[in-house]
Amino acid sequence: MRGLPILLAFLITLAGCTAPVSLDDEGPTVETSTEIAAPPTTTPPTESTATTSTPSTGVTETATPPPETASTAAQTTTEQATETTTYPPASGYGPWGADPVLVDVEAPNDGRDYESLVREATVFWERNDARYLGYEIEYAVTTDARNPDIVVRFSETIPECSGQVDAVGCAPYITDARQIDRPETVYVMTGFGDDSTVEIIEHELGHTLGLTHGDEPAELMNATGILYTLPRTNATDRVFPWDDPDFTVYVDDSGAADSDGARDQIRHAFDYYAAGAPGMPDNLTFTYVNDPGDADIHISFSDTSPCGTGSASCAAVTGYDPDGDRALETYDSFRVVLVDLDTDAVGWHVGYWTAHYLGAEDDADKPEPFQNATYTERRSEWWE
Repeated sequence: MRGLPILLAFLITLAGCTAPVSLDDEGPTVETSTEIAAPPTTTPPTESTATTSTPSTGVTETATPPPETASTAAQTTTEQATETTTYPPASGYGPWGADPVLVDVEAPNDGRDYESLVREATVFWERNDARYLGYEIEYAVTTDARNPDIVVRFSETIPECSGQVDAVGCAPYITDARQIDRPETVYVMTGFGDDSTVEIIEHELGHTLGLTHGDEPAELMNATGILYTLPRTNATDRVFPWDDPDFTVYVDDSGAADSDGARDQIRHAFDYYAAGAPGMPDNLTFTYVNDPGDADIHISFSDTSPCGTGSASCAAVTGYDPDGDRALETYDSFRVVLVDLDTDAVGWHVGYWTAHYLGAEDDADKPEPFQNATYTERRSEWWE
């Protein structure tokens, strides 16, 4: 068998916690990414300060700022005992024989040290040959080999590989010296961070050493895994942190004091943006849907607050973190919760959070109606 691919799907995280996802070969392509949800905090801005710097802060309706609160994070250090396992020396040699396997590196001239990444991957197998291979392997890595045994070729795309069109790496599956047709080529997709790139190379070299998907080390040789891209611009630093300007909206008015009035207020808010709010994109559209699973924006009402103390509204956002820095790079949905709120203030709060997630995290960057609005102004026809 030749051309075994590796398909790695991004780690999905919820509420800032990380957890692996079980995906088969038909799962998401590498363009999919990490999803996280930012939960409400406990320090809302007040009526007088009205500054929101995080995507999960509540907005209060009080006239007097609440007392400042301080939170202390306790750090606990747990000592863990480590166990060292000694493996017997590897005996004999595999399909590549006793001589060092000469590896040539073909990579774009983009400033990255690809040679060191390949060398790191080969060192992994040299150090673990007894444990996982049962025979000795040694490599020599260079960027100008004349007659290499293996060429590691970095590319933006990977050729079709055993029917897998969205793989991020591909290599021949070699168990016998008679299968080798020098130079064998290992393909590795560019655009991933150093750790993820090394993992792809290690996986593909594993195939050239006779390992198939599911063999030990299983975490490395599984057909799916975890990858992170090179650093990308965070959503909070983007002019428009969404993939497109067309939004779907779901309204759960079951907790609203006046359902019809609340829906009218919400429509005023989104119509304000669709008409081209100052400083906001002028091509936004908002379509109302009946299924919350189809919505990019979810509006709900509550008698009791899931927000910070005294908050009349709060919001949380979900999105994608492909580079694994624990900060969203793009948004894909946000939720606004309105807490025991006057009907004629509903539109202002929805409009406030909409501006926030359209890229105006600082109140000074929001349209004028959301800058230092008074209690009365929030209940006016501010959209006119």
